[in-house]
Amino acid sequence: MSRLSDMLRTQRFDDYRFYHQSTVNQTLHLISAVIFLGCYALLFKDPAIAGIVGWLAMLTRQTGHFFFEPNGYDAVNDVSNEYKEAVKVGYNQARKIVLLLVWGSAPLALFAFPTLFGLFEAPDSRLDFIRHVGALWLAIGIGGGLARMLQLFVTCDVTTGLVWVFKVLTDPFHNIALYWNSPFKLLRGELIDTAIADADWGCEEAEEAAYPT
Repeated sequence: MSRLSDMLRTQRFDDYRFYHQSTVNQTLHLISAVIFLGCYALLFKDPAIAGIVGWLAMLTRQTGHFFFEPNGYDAVNDVSNEYKEAVKVGYNQARKIVLLLVWGSAPLALFAFPTLFGLFEAPDSRLDFIRHVGALWLAIGIGGGLARMLQLFVTCDVTTGLVWVFKVLTDPFHNIALYWNSPFKLLRGELIDTAIADADWGCEEAEEAAYPT
């Protein structure tokens, strides 16, 4: 259990220091985390709508990564952006682009093939179409997570994949605890989180990302 806890802390610390330096990005992650909690609650009541809410949360997060996070040389951690992308345990930008393209193509596929080759009943209304999109988006989200987990099983080990999945599922709770004060930093004009340079989460191997993938 100690090893699993250490791996989880290392993955979270690397994610924080490498990919969440912008306080705008942190604030968007805070908003996204709250939306994700709503998605979790809806999963038990209306999975199709949960799929739409979940991707709204995901787009909020990725807006922060793609438009506000520094993408050049990382002076705080003394590594290149190419290095960070190469060792990213979860979805790096290249993988995110592929996933977002699949997500964006789902409504087009349902518009062209309303039953998606028999997977759905033909929609009787616009609401039915929206619910079908939500169900498909939910499947894409779950499938994307499982695909990356299996890839980590092969490229790293089973433990790394399972720890990453647990990290992703609990990120909304952790993000709220970690970034609750980011909006206040942003209001003070602090665009980059200066606390990262001095952050120490007790990760002995923090200077090296866990695995090249």
